[in-house]
Amino acid sequence: MSADEHDCKCPPVGVPAYMATFADLMALLMCFFVLLLSFAEMDVLKFKRLAGSMRTAFGVQRVVEANEIPMGTSIIAQEFSPGRPEPTPINDVKQRTSEQDQRNLQVQCTPDQLTEEVTLTQNQSTAQDKALVDQLAEMIEETRRDAVDLANALSTQIKKGEVEIETRGRDITVRIKEQGSFASGSAQLRAGFKGVLHDVRDVLSGKTGDILVQGHTDNIAISTSRFRSNWELSTARAVSVAHELLTERVLNPQRLTVSGYSDTRPLVENDSKENRALNRRVEIVVSQGLDTDLRTELNNLKEGNPLLYQDLDVKLTPRFDIRPDEIF
Repeated sequence: MSADEHDCKCPPVGVPAYMATFADLMALLMCFFVLLLSFAEMDVLKFKRLAGSMRTAFGVQRVVEANEIPMGTSIIAQEFSPGRPEPTPINDVKQRTSEQDQRNLQVQCTPDQLTEEVTLTQNQSTAQDKALVDQLAEMIEETRRDAVDLANALSTQIKKGEVEIETRGRDITVRIKEQGSFASGSAQLRAGFKGVLHDVRDVLSGKTGDILVQGHTDNIAISTSRFRSNWELSTARAVSVAHELLTERVLNPQRLTVSGYSDTRPLVENDSKENRALNRRVEIVVSQGLDTDLRTELNNLKEGNPLLYQDLDVKLTPRFDIRPDEIF
């Protein structure tokens, strides 16, 4: 064999020189990402969205939600989507299915189970209705206590027949008669009546609810240099009362609403002098109202149990007049 065949260039002993630099770079990158991970915070909402996207991308058996329109029909259980139900310990209103072209639903339900479920639903509904009635009755009783506080502050005027107070549901009405507050055909408050409105203002400052100041007249038309009609007279009187209520900035102006109704809302028929005097008035209505959740529950009760709703309206929201002998 020749010398050229034995003369070969063998690789140097050990790893290549660049591997040291590469290994150092990888170690630094690993430390960098470990530090990033240690400082990071897990966003649960984004994680769930990512998991949902991954599940959809890789493909899983489709879950038919309960709010989708089913292709099958069933008289007993209309809330199920198509497919054979799989009983679970949790009341989960959805089913897994891969067959969406079924014409009928197969529901595993015995008559005894159906009767028990119906009875349980009725008992729950009755308990909820009773709780709603109790809550509304408590709120109306609170309104009546507020009306008594107003009556105590205006006891002198009530005994004189210049002011009346009544409640209906969550509304309190302070009725100011013309004979004690305004001269005939005038929107100027009598000097002695301003103190009465200050007492009303002080009491209302500690009560909740919107304040509606409403002016009313009788059906005898008026036409003067100051007022062209009863509309202007009723509105001007309501504005005079509202201005007096807003003195000294005790009440928030955003609570007040002023309106004039002329002779469109009489208390009694305008067929005598006495009745027309009753219709000439300014009313301060404190509307405490209902919150959104309670109003929604009442609407549901009206649709689900109209007889109970009607009975509730009759028993809990009658007109309640505070007589002079009830004032402490």
